[in-house]
Amino acid sequence: MGLHEFLDAVADRRKTITVFAPEPNRAFESHFETRNVAVEHEYIPDDSSGGFVVVTESGEFVGSVGGTAVNHLVSPTETDLEPGTDDPTRALLDLLADTTFVSFDKRQMLLTAREIEDRAYRQGTGTLRTGFQSLSAMKVQRDVYATLASENLLDVHVYGEPDWSPDVPGTTVHAEESEELGAFWFVVFDGGDDDRQACALVAEEVQPDSDFFRGFWTYDPELVADIDEYLRETYG
Repeated sequence: MGLHEFLDAVADRRKTITVFAPEPNRAFESHFETRNVAVEHEYIPDDSSGGFVVVTESGEFVGSVGGTAVNHLVSPTETDLEPGTDDPTRALLDLLADTTFVSFDKRQMLLTAREIEDRAYRQGTGTLRTGFQSLSAMKVQRDVYATLASENLLDVHVYGEPDWSPDVPGTTVHAEESEELGAFWFVVFDGGDDDRQACALVAEEVQPDSDFFRGFWTYDPELVADIDEYLRETYG
């Protein structure tokens, strides 16, 4: 089992998003053309609320969230990318877990990664494993990981090809020449002493230096545990 196999297994799942709003949200529909998700529109009168979205899987209700979260997910702002993702966007990320995407760019990936890092920080215990592809990609997030490693009891591990030597006290660095590590961006938090907090992002770069990724995020504690175990046994 490798990261490819985890990705392929999740690809079999499919969800439906129904947008209840006065007009179809074309940006939202376009955004999800590249995901294993069906998007539908149901008309409701304009009451200035922004509408809402309902997520179902195999005809079963999964959950719903206000329409404002849709805009934050499709076009994340600089504020959205900071630690502490707002509650509506976090709720939408929860509802859309365990579906694959095939063309997320780095800004959208960062939005999901920030939610996982923020969850790990708030929990304060457990193990956080982050793969940066190349360790030099960690430079812009050095302060974030210095905080994660020093202000709580998190066991922080970072992975990537050795093109830079991170100097982040409290982190364990796994520098390896590996085709898999070079291709995948992942953030995996085991939940600490509460597996309800377990979450993971696993994504493969579509083409080298393309900045577009195919992958998934999940809040399934068993799946997160399997990914965590694979990374620990394979790379340390």
